[in-house]
Amino acid sequence: MIYKLKEHIREYFVGKEEIVENVLICLLSGGHILLEGVPGVGKTTLASALARSVACDFGRIQFTPDTLPTDVMGTEIFNMKTGEFEYREGAVMHQIVLADEINRTSPKTQAALLEAMSEGQTTVGGVRHPLPKPFMVIATQNPVEFMGTYPLPEAQIDRFMMKITVDYPGEDEELRMTKNMLAGKTADTVESIITAEDVIRMQEQVSNVTIRDEVIRYARDMAEMTRNEKRFVLGVSPRSVLALVKASQAKAFLAGRDYVKPDDVKAAAPFVLAHRLSLTSEAKIAKEDKDSILRKLIHNTKIPL
Repeated sequence: MIYKLKEHIREYFVGKEEIVENVLICLLSGGHILLEGVPGVGKTTLASALARSVACDFGRIQFTPDTLPTDVMGTEIFNMKTGEFEYREGAVMHQIVLADEINRTSPKTQAALLEAMSEGQTTVGGVRHPLPKPFMVIATQNPVEFMGTYPLPEAQIDRFMMKITVDYPGEDEELRMTKNMLAGKTADTVESIITAEDVIRMQEQVSNVTIRDEVIRYARDMAEMTRNEKRFVLGVSPRSVLALVKASQAKAFLAGRDYVKPDDVKAAAPFVLAHRLSLTSEAKIAKEDKDSILRKLIHNTKIPL
């Protein structure tokens, strides 16, 4: 079922197979994903194709500098007839939420997503409103050097299980994309092949994928390596270790296994850890590359037998 889902999405999103796989890893492990890339490379198409393929309720928030927190969370409206306040849902009240160009809005509005992403609920007027299940945020952002962007706060970045860069397509991919458009094969025409209930059932199966203590320790050792690296301002948080373990379980599930191998952890680590790290001023001056440093740390982490 999961292989069929991956191939179905790839019919509409023309890009690297790795990108679709990582989005599915986040969906199956209950995580959220941040997609970075220049406008027009298919980030919105990917989110829409995923939601339609799994028959999930889809909502989109187009972030702008004047987007308010209430646009995200919802607000209370006074009903003149009943004399009571009523909750009006915000854009976050969907199963799959596309937070489009999240770094074009203010930090205050960005922070409105924190509770929803970490606790699966939103609180308005002191009343908690649970979010539908499954729930996933797919956020897109333009490269930080673009005009009119706000860097995401560390606390917000840490809520994303993975960050993926969506590059320009290759020649063959761009030709295929054009043919799809001419044939009317767009994200709006994607048909559902599984249900939201199927997704919840697969999430339960992923959580039951076996992972040995030695493999958990392997994930933790990677995190510790980043904490001891002097070229990083801070190492990754304990939340990142939990995210890496969950992502490894989902990766094993996608491979058709009911147990996690160290290779699953190693393959998921760059996407789970890199966005949580930042270089020191000295390392930036020396033109060090964050991803290269992380790859070496992962390579040097002792693999369990």
